[in-house]
Amino acid sequence: MTRRELYDVFGTEEADFVIVTGDAYVDHPSFGTAIIGRVLASRGYSVGIIAQPNWKNSEDFTRFGRPRLAFMVNAGNMDSMVNHYTSSKKRRSADSYSPGGRAGLRPDRATTVYCNRIREAFSGVPIVIGGIEASLRRFAHYDYWDDKVRRSVLVDSGADILTYGMGERQTVEIADALASGLDIRDITYVAGTCYMAGSLENVYDCDEIPSFEEVSADKRAYCRAFMREYEEQDAIAGRRLAQKHGNRWLVANPPAAPLSTQELDDVYELPYTRLPHPSYKEHIPAIDEVEFSLVSTRGCFGACSFCALTFHQGRVIQARSHESLIREAELLTKLPNFKGYIHDVGGPTANFRQPACKKQLTKGVCKKRDCLGYDHCKNVEVDHKDFTALLKKLRQVPGVKKVFVRSGIRYDYLMFDRDDSFIRELVAHHVSGQLKVAPEHISDNVLRLMGKPAGGLYDRFCQKYGKVNRQLGMDQYIVPYFMSSHPGSTLDSAIELALYLKKTGQRPEQVQDFYPTPGTLSTCMFYTGLDPRDMQPVYVPRDPAEKAMQRALMQYFMPYYRETARQALIKAGREDLIGNGRDCLVPEGRPTPTPGKKNAKAPAKPSVKSKGKPRTGGDRARKNIRKR
Repeated sequence: MTRRELYDVFGTEEADFVIVTGDAYVDHPSFGTAIIGRVLASRGYSVGIIAQPNWKNSEDFTRFGRPRLAFMVNAGNMDSMVNHYTSSKKRRSADSYSPGGRAGLRPDRATTVYCNRIREAFSGVPIVIGGIEASLRRFAHYDYWDDKVRRSVLVDSGADILTYGMGERQTVEIADALASGLDIRDITYVAGTCYMAGSLENVYDCDEIPSFEEVSADKRAYCRAFMREYEEQDAIAGRRLAQKHGNRWLVANPPAAPLSTQELDDVYELPYTRLPHPSYKEHIPAIDEVEFSLVSTRGCFGACSFCALTFHQGRVIQARSHESLIREAELLTKLPNFKGYIHDVGGPTANFRQPACKKQLTKGVCKKRDCLGYDHCKNVEVDHKDFTALLKKLRQVPGVKKVFVRSGIRYDYLMFDRDDSFIRELVAHHVSGQLKVAPEHISDNVLRLMGKPAGGLYDRFCQKYGKVNRQLGMDQYIVPYFMSSHPGSTLDSAIELALYLKKTGQRPEQVQDFYPTPGTLSTCMFYTGLDPRDMQPVYVPRDPAEKAMQRALMQYFMPYYRETARQALIKAGREDLIGNGRDCLVPEGRPTPTPGKKNAKAPAKPSVKSKGKPRTGGDRARKNIRKR
């Protein structure tokens, strides 16, 4: 992070590459900057890192001088706007990727701001952008915070190349091309990258999608463009796409090939210190959840509409070898703060350790069919044997007391497995008292739009989980995640969910309001009011008052939300659910004072636990879930 360190490590004060990032620098494989920096260093390149620079002027960007080959810019592990704002567009008070958890150490739209400052300092220097912000904003996209369609971040930033996806393969290919003397404007052939072209005359095998101007003016055109982007997200079957912006074209090459098991092992076994840079005097909270966790896989074929993972990592599962994970577990046991507990073994979905089907490896993923979702493909190969064997091996590593699975499992995939060995192993050894699953909703209409399995399957899973717990003499419960105000969710849908929660005794302490982030199918629905898969209209709750009502109904049992829930029931014509009856959600009588009302003392707002672990509240709720 300084010229002196650069000389001590690489024997030179000139950096081949300078990485500029919106996060504090943590040399751990859960942080993108650490991975890209270590990958470049393993290929013999010298790397300087400018973490959270002062963006008010260009001075901080000159720390290493002009790099020999290029600047590489990312906003951090999160999109900078998601990092800064809640789903209600309120400014967040903390940033877990910054020293001391302090907010305000990166700008809004960090990728664009950083590139502009670099251009001010070094005219004509090559700039490559990557990371989640660049990946999900690579095409013209709806921006929730501006409430409009914005241009590709490659256009706004003025960078030369955009890498999307996880980035190791394309980063090395770009680095080697630059080192060979190739001009960055001629590096147009790398899979998993985007570049700008003055014409399409020399762009081969390219499909043009609706332009920025078209998708800004016509929501149906936006849907058509989005579906082409969504369907071509495959390294084998994906097509090269071009989208006009003004008098130039954004050209998006097909995705980079997934890493092989050996390549993935090599990336995660680079010599990370696994610590924040020693210059930091304050703790960086983001390390807490991953310090003693193992990344087992990448990719997800779950097809959740609100998740951007498909657009970033793809649907093909990439898994590390057992041997590599065991070596990393052995490394963890030697760390000074390790207490014997591996906090997680997983990835986007913990119990995916193989592709959905063998066809994906030779012909690519299906464009018009989801592997899992509201309905599941009959060709999905369900098998937990490899994951079960891995967990058993990790438990036997000397110094390891317990191995947990906390990154979440797909309960539908588990339920499709006729062999109960995995769920028994999971319950007996790998649940820390509570298992996280994400049914998200209970209304079938909403679940269909969410790409989540029908509600009845979640009930059957709860019953099976409870049965296995009883058989093993365990007393563990489920932590369900639910979402309010997703496209398709009406007040009636929210009431249906509230009644379900009451009937089953579940009392979620935290609720996620739908957040329209770039690159997701659900965000396309939110902006256009259409399901881009069939162009059918979709109801979208946009009114802040209605969104507050939907959220309140999911926590109707809390005094803070009682009056808002009552208003929701009156608006929906469901006064039959107001009273003291067995099926009622809120009581009759004097309304609970609401926050902000003159001379009224509002009930205390529910507190959020520091670790952010939502639970099903109360002994009664837990007993009901165990019974089910």
